[in-house]
Amino acid sequence: MVPPFGSGLPATASPVCKLPSPSLASPKLSRQRAQVAQMEPAAQNSAAPTGLDFVRPHLRELAAYTPIEPFEVLSTKLGMRAEDIVKLDANENPYGPPPEVMQALGNLKFPHIYPDPESRQLRAALAHQHSISMDKILVGCGADELIDLLMRCCLDPGDAILDCPPTFTMYAFDAAVNNARVLSVPRKPNFQLDLPAMLEVAREQKPRMIFVTSPNNPDGSLIPDEDLQALLQLPALIVLDEAYIEFADHPSRVGWVGEHPNLVVLRTFSKSAGLAGIRVGWGCFPPELITYMWRAKQPYNVSVVSEVAACTALSCLDYLEEKRDLLVQERERMMSQLQEVPFLEPYPSASNFVLCKVVGRDAKSVKDALAKQGIMVRHYAKPELSGFIRISAGRPEQTDLLMKAIHAL
Repeated sequence: MVPPFGSGLPATASPVCKLPSPSLASPKLSRQRAQVAQMEPAAQNSAAPTGLDFVRPHLRELAAYTPIEPFEVLSTKLGMRAEDIVKLDANENPYGPPPEVMQALGNLKFPHIYPDPESRQLRAALAHQHSISMDKILVGCGADELIDLLMRCCLDPGDAILDCPPTFTMYAFDAAVNNARVLSVPRKPNFQLDLPAMLEVAREQKPRMIFVTSPNNPDGSLIPDEDLQALLQLPALIVLDEAYIEFADHPSRVGWVGEHPNLVVLRTFSKSAGLAGIRVGWGCFPPELITYMWRAKQPYNVSVVSEVAACTALSCLDYLEEKRDLLVQERERMMSQLQEVPFLEPYPSASNFVLCKVVGRDAKSVKDALAKQGIMVRHYAKPELSGFIRISAGRPEQTDLLMKAIHAL
């Protein structure tokens, strides 16, 4: 008979070791019991540990990441139907994914079976589309997961990353979670990278990772090829986040990964593909690095739903390109109209949003006033962006409602 799992004993066997009964206890055992009895009152008087006692010390000072509120929360807060809210605060694609995605999700065959831990179907499709090796591709639950995974694989406590604010705040947030230091090199007033300052800090303080975003969030600026080439000469891992590259008149640098062993390029299905709610991101990694990321990642990090949705979206490139073009056109139309508003100074953008400096008014008050009319735009608590709002490109009718509300201010 096979023994029960974990018992180590035949199924018919009885325990081979029993505690002695009180009457048979040895004098030594009796003395031990007496000592324990004397200790019990003291233990009862000592303070019991709380959950906080088990939290890693560096996390006790961590400020939580502030996400954008979803339709359901906004609908309740504003007392409006979700359909009536003009949501231009999170750079989501208002057109959503191709209709074929919803059809494919409705026809899932095996939702009760664990997903492919290697996401082979999606990685093969990405490799084919971008003419890169499938072995360099790793898929995650959004690019956010891959950012954290990179840090867990590459950073020891006390190591440093180089960050260039204002930019995507998850870099600094994940560094804090992983007990790493953040070396900040602020961008220039026009939001371009301060390359000489970055090179100086990198050479003096030797960060292990440097994060750059192109187009950058929140302003939509691109990093020039020559700046990226200069950074790649440093003895650091350069992580290029291309979450918004589809909206830019500039090719992706995923093909550069084969030429530079210290370059990682991250991409996402959240923006152009309209799958922000399903959470699919991917990246192209050097072969020597991706081996260890495979070891460290969660085995089933990409769900069946996510892989089916992403693969289906990739099969509908005509739809994705059509909607991308519509959003770029709307970005330009919105930009031209925002330039006519006396209290707004919009910045040129290569993404699906426009950052505006608010002049002569309080930026948060402008954001709050628009919200009361059901128009949601982004305002930041960060000091370097406290006087700005960011507006996502939407459908033409959403732009019309936005501009009407702005002029009403």
